[in-house]
Amino acid sequence: IQYVEDDCCEALYQAIESRSVRPGLCATAGLKLVYSPLNGSGLVPVTRILKDLGITDVTIVPEQKDPDGNFPTCPYPNPEIFEALRLGLELAEKSGADLMLATDPDADRVGIPVRCKDGSYELLSGNEVGVLLLDYICAGRIEKGTMPANPVMVKSIVSTPLADKVAAHYGVECRNVLTFKWIGDQIAKLEAAGEVERFIFGFEESYGYLAGSYVRDKDAIIGSMLICEMAAYYRSIGSSIKEELERIYREYGRYLNKVDSFEFEGLSGMDKMAKIMADLRADHLTEIAGYKVEKVTDYKKPEETGLPAANVLIYSLEGGASVIVRPSGTEPKIKAYYTTLGKDLAEAQ
Repeated sequence: IQYVEDDCCEALYQAIESRSVRPGLCATAGLKLVYSPLNGSGLVPVTRILKDLGITDVTIVPEQKDPDGNFPTCPYPNPEIFEALRLGLELAEKSGADLMLATDPDADRVGIPVRCKDGSYELLSGNEVGVLLLDYICAGRIEKGTMPANPVMVKSIVSTPLADKVAAHYGVECRNVLTFKWIGDQIAKLEAAGEVERFIFGFEESYGYLAGSYVRDKDAIIGSMLICEMAAYYRSIGSSIKEELERIYREYGRYLNKVDSFEFEGLSGMDKMAKIMADLRADHLTEIAGYKVEKVTDYKKPEETGLPAANVLIYSLEGGASVIVRPSGTEPKIKAYYTTLGKDLAEAQ
């Protein structure tokens, strides 16, 4: 067995902590936290980072504290599903925690239920947390004078277009890529040009975040750090993550995101999926749910997108809505990602 040496671990922690937007803030903010590593690998690195930040009021979900590949407390150890978070939420409600953090087993993704004014908890989507972090990092770095010249943020194409709007507001270039690994590719390109400091943030809608160039994939440790710092900051100015999310929606419009999955099991499943995608390309949709299709982007045409070829279709609809259709890369499923835009939640729904 080969172990990673302590100096390598320390270098990782230092790299993560160097991306703090407001160093020292968390030590005095009095943040109350419940954390679950979901019986995975997050316990040691996440609690170490929280301790370094000065967050001391952290309750670990006891049943989910230690690594256990059988994941005895939930059907699936995914922070996107409510059942995986149930034990942590019960603890949060008892203790009145500001938020609960849950990292997935390999600690590359992190989900957060946040406390609302009425004392209930709301599980935020990856799109919402991604936009909140982007807004927090941009505003904070501009305020602190640490924003690089010509800053860049990167997100996956299925993530919310609200991020493009927020980035533009702060003068940040927003690059859209196929999947999270291509965020790493964008960092490598900036590094090759001697401009790696331009990269300030990357995210995808399924709870993946990154804010440094020390790794080239999503990382729940820096995600946890920035989420806690953001929560501590908003608490210190008499606000909260939930209230700031409402502010963002008031400013830019109420975006709503939904994903539908359609399964095609068995030997004929892949053929059916291929036929559906071929039919969509042959028979151009002119409207979806009564909304006119203004533009179709076919990612099988790299000459049009500037990205590697991929089996993805994006329908841009009148009024700012969009529908993305893509087969899953790992399962016999076709996924449809819907984004709508309204002046309020009811209109978006």
